[in-house]
Amino acid sequence: MAGSILTLNAGSSSVKFALFDTAAELKVTVRGEIETLDATPHLIARDAGGTVLAEKCWPAGAAPSFATVLDALLAFTDAHLGRDGLAAVGHRVVHGGADHIAPELVTPALLAALEALTPLDPLHMPDNLVPMHEVVTARPALPQVACFDTAFHHTLPPVARRFALPRAVSDAGVRRYGFHGLSYEFVAGYLAQQFPALARGRVIVAHLGSGASLCALRDGHSLDTTMGFSALDGLVMATRCGSLDPEVILYLGRQGHSFADIEDMLYRRSGLLGVSGISGDVRVLLASHDPHAREALELFTYRIACEVGALVSALGGLDGLVFTAGIGEHAPVIRAAVCARLAWLGLRLDSAANTAGAACISTSDSVVEVRVIATDEELMIARHTQNVIGWSAS
Repeated sequence: MAGSILTLNAGSSSVKFALFDTAAELKVTVRGEIETLDATPHLIARDAGGTVLAEKCWPAGAAPSFATVLDALLAFTDAHLGRDGLAAVGHRVVHGGADHIAPELVTPALLAALEALTPLDPLHMPDNLVPMHEVVTARPALPQVACFDTAFHHTLPPVARRFALPRAVSDAGVRRYGFHGLSYEFVAGYLAQQFPALARGRVIVAHLGSGASLCALRDGHSLDTTMGFSALDGLVMATRCGSLDPEVILYLGRQGHSFADIEDMLYRRSGLLGVSGISGDVRVLLASHDPHAREALELFTYRIACEVGALVSALGGLDGLVFTAGIGEHAPVIRAAVCARLAWLGLRLDSAANTAGAACISTSDSVVEVRVIATDEELMIARHTQNVIGWSAS
């Protein structure tokens, strides 16, 4: 396959995109984002050095369809690459259910199967599927590949997948799936290449961003993870509550809250935002002197450390801890607070290395090796897309 791969990572109000050159070992040539899709869309594309290559804003009240915005993105790729320069499109799909455990070529049958999975994740799946449908309409001959965030966790043992619910409910698909799989897959691959001895051991990866989770890896395979049936589970997040006693939801319902209100509360008004009353952005909270901001951050790091402890039990020990994603890569104060709570493991943080943003932030005598690795979900999508298209064309 020659040409470039366009990767699309679609959310409810934004789409991250990137272009990778297949002739140059998937070198990234463009990264960009379409922001505020639900209000005043803003498309911006930058080259690998950060220079703005294209920018387009839609005025307030214009309310363009996704098709219109996608047309603008495809027009940019045509101008940048030439009409025949785009070889394929790769998509991040949050949920693959129990059956989709590897990247797949997008076909009418796959689209129908994914539509049927929407009840498992009604908040994310429609946003993931719209770009696929629109690309089919705009460029019907352009190959597309779906890359599933749940696929990496298909190695979870049955005991880690199961809820203590009636078997009929479990058989209907109510189980722990795990998410952020593309990020964990990238980190596992990076460890295998750069630090093979550590990769063969017991490692916990902390993907800390606006969405946050942990994954326990042994020999590069997922053995347990903090997100379960949905991306709402596990750690405290920017606006999501994380683990919650189910009775709280029943209580709120009895108090007169509607299902829609409870859903909105748990996904969009809880987490760091809910506890602080200020923001779900860690940067804002770290800069604040409000005691509620400190309380929110303390809860955030406390829950991370507690969940690390649970995963250490699942692994039977710990050889390495990896921080990744926006907060994990760029917030040394958060890393320090988490590591301080994990000193009982024999983990020793090198404060100077942590503050300086070094790749290894543990001391030489630390029992647990602590590293910071920048994740790249888009590159993982591009690799999968190239492999699927190359295989399907042979």
